[in-house]
Amino acid sequence: FGILAMSTNKGGGEKTNKGGGGGKKKKEVKKETKLGMAYKKDDNFGEWYSEVVVNSEMIEYYDISGCYILRPWAMEIWELLKEFFDAEIKKLKLKPYYFPLFVTENVLQKEKDHIEGFAPEVAWVTKSGKSDLEAPIAIRPTSETVMYPYFSKWIRSHRDLPLKCNQWCNVVRWEFSNPTPFIRSREFLWQEGHTVFATKEEADEEVLQILELYRRIYEEFLAVPVSKGRKSEMEKFAGGLYTTSVEAFIPNTGRGIQGATSHCLGQNFAKMFDITFENEKGERSMVWQNSWAYTTRSIGVMVMTHGDDKGLVLPPKVAPIQVIVIPVPFKDADTTAIKGACESAVYTLNQAGIRADLDARENYSPGWKYSQWEMKGVPLRIEIGPKDLANKQVRIVRRDNGAKVDIPSTDLVEQVRVLLDGIQANLLETAKAKRDACIVIISTWDEFIAALNDKKLILAPWCDEEEVEKDVKARTKGELGAAKTLCTPFDQPDLPSGTVCFASGKPAQKWSFWGRSY
Repeated sequence: FGILAMSTNKGGGEKTNKGGGGGKKKKEVKKETKLGMAYKKDDNFGEWYSEVVVNSEMIEYYDISGCYILRPWAMEIWELLKEFFDAEIKKLKLKPYYFPLFVTENVLQKEKDHIEGFAPEVAWVTKSGKSDLEAPIAIRPTSETVMYPYFSKWIRSHRDLPLKCNQWCNVVRWEFSNPTPFIRSREFLWQEGHTVFATKEEADEEVLQILELYRRIYEEFLAVPVSKGRKSEMEKFAGGLYTTSVEAFIPNTGRGIQGATSHCLGQNFAKMFDITFENEKGERSMVWQNSWAYTTRSIGVMVMTHGDDKGLVLPPKVAPIQVIVIPVPFKDADTTAIKGACESAVYTLNQAGIRADLDARENYSPGWKYSQWEMKGVPLRIEIGPKDLANKQVRIVRRDNGAKVDIPSTDLVEQVRVLLDGIQANLLETAKAKRDACIVIISTWDEFIAALNDKKLILAPWCDEEEVEKDVKARTKGELGAAKTLCTPFDQPDLPSGTVCFASGKPAQKWSFWGRSY
């Protein structure tokens, strides 16, 4: 087979050797690239990840550090997630809005804790052409301060509540080290929901409704296992009352990664922005608020979780193409008939609502095409050659485990559906088993350090004191980054009385996940 050889150079460009030819060079290329990948996931995770996202044509590097071009292969995944989430929040009566990208300095600084939390990341516009602006204007790092002055204007009475607003947009957060495509970028896409209620009970209920939708995005669509929980006071959203999150874990790097957050903001922003309403008794009351978001980071978490040494592995629910059909004409074969069978298979699958496509390019060998579509992570490959034509069958190859099966053409739709469901379930199961194998329950500081150095996801009894968390951060600082709480899972194991905190020796209040994180 022709081998797809790609390697990513430091500048982020792409070098492609589209070798369909044979000879001595073929062997050399194959040895070097392992079907298109210069790096292995277990040997050099960082380089492997960069290579996968470029070679699968998800992103292209841009000339401003930390900014990336999202290509159709990434944007179509984002659109599939958006389609699901948007429909679900509309059931909850969320309305679409779009607020401006810019915010003035005095408004941004109204909520002190909030701006302190974001200050290092805020990008400022200071010039218009060659002249300086009268006052610098910030580009939104998030939109609380952009929206809330207007919530104050729009909300007068209990009849104006609840107010439920969502926008799909970009945000900019400038200051950081180690930019990583999807995971840490200076500009990213997200949805941000902002809701206003008359009571805390309504706000509390919605926080968890949204968190469940985020769990579904990760587990049901991206096939990534997550833990639902509450953030510590130190890790919660700046200016909020409490933060809940879904947390994923990347076994290869031993790092947790925040998947999405749903915050109850309490009444803090209502105080700052004077958002009050007249209740049914005719008294002025302060509102309760939530904000919640998930971002294109979700795509990166999926790549890290499922990708392998051949490239991307896509869960069928988010694969832009779920089935790629490839004609395999041998010498003297009836190419017209083979192509016709391929076109017919694609048509049948598309009619059944399955995202299928035909790779009819004649300037590439079937082997080269196999490699390329494996690199792009397409869940199923259908091969049709002369033998398949004669036997009225197709050969189907799974991307997740490489299993091959011949099925009658008449059973195509039914069998493809079964296989796609099987791949979706298998990816989640496999990822969950790998994640669970990394969870270590500890009770002492020494056990904690050993587990941390062993790249584990640590479940530890904790006294829930901010000073103790600060101390753990300080004591674990190093090249790999400090350890911190990831979340306190809602699913709490039994905490026997007399259990002490692993870090302080004080009475433990709860079990929390700890580890290094992205």
